[in-house]
Amino acid sequence: MNAKTKIIIVDDHQIFRKGFAMIIGTFPDMELIGEASNGQEFLDLIEKTKPDLVFMDIKMPVMNGIDATKSALQKYPELKIVALSMFGEEKYLQSMMEAGAIGFLLKDVLREELEIAIKLYLDGKNYYSEELLSFFTKKYINDKLDDDISRRELEVLKLVAKGFTNQEISDSLFISLRTVEGHKTSLIQKTGSKNIVDLLIYALKKKLIEI
Repeated sequence: MNAKTKIIIVDDHQIFRKGFAMIIGTFPDMELIGEASNGQEFLDLIEKTKPDLVFMDIKMPVMNGIDATKSALQKYPELKIVALSMFGEEKYLQSMMEAGAIGFLLKDVLREELEIAIKLYLDGKNYYSEELLSFFTKKYINDKLDDDISRRELEVLKLVAKGFTNQEISDSLFISLRTVEGHKTSLIQKTGSKNIVDLLIYALKKKLIEI
C-alpha cells in the first residue's frame, strides 16, 4: 500500500483551514497532517513533521508566507510550497515565487482543480490558477529583453559573470537557492547554451554583461 501524501495548510483563518481540510479528506491518497495560523507556527510544526506539500497563505500575522517560505526552503530545500491567494493580492505573488513557491492557487479553488494541481506538484511540475496567471502575463508582457530574458534573469546573469556563487546570488537578490538555479537553467535554455561558460560567452557577444 502506497503511503499517503502528507499535507500542511498554513492560513490565519480557521474557517478556511477547516474547509480545506475537509476537501483534502475526500482524497483517499492524501492526508492533512498539520495546520498553522502563521509562518512561525508553520516553522515550528515542520520541525516535528515531514510534509510532502504545503499550502501557504501570504498575508498572516507574526510571520507572513513569504518569509516563512524562504526560511523553510533554506532548511528543507526539497519541500514543495504552494501559495494561496485571493483576488487583490497579486502584487505579493512575485515575491512568493522568488521565495521558492512552486505555484499559486486561488483560495476558492474547486475540488477538481485542486486534485489536478496536487498531482502536478508531486510530479515536480508547476501549476497556477488561470485567473492569477493572466495577471502575470499582462504584468510582464512588456518586461522582457532580447531573447525573452527577463530583468530578474539579467540580474542573476550579471552576478554569475562576477563569479558569485548560488548562495551569494540568493543573498544578494533576496531569492531562494531554488529560484537562482531555476533562473540559471532558464537562461541556458533560452540562449541555447550548453553550460554556464557558453552562457557567459553568449552574454558577452550580446553585450548583456561586461567582464
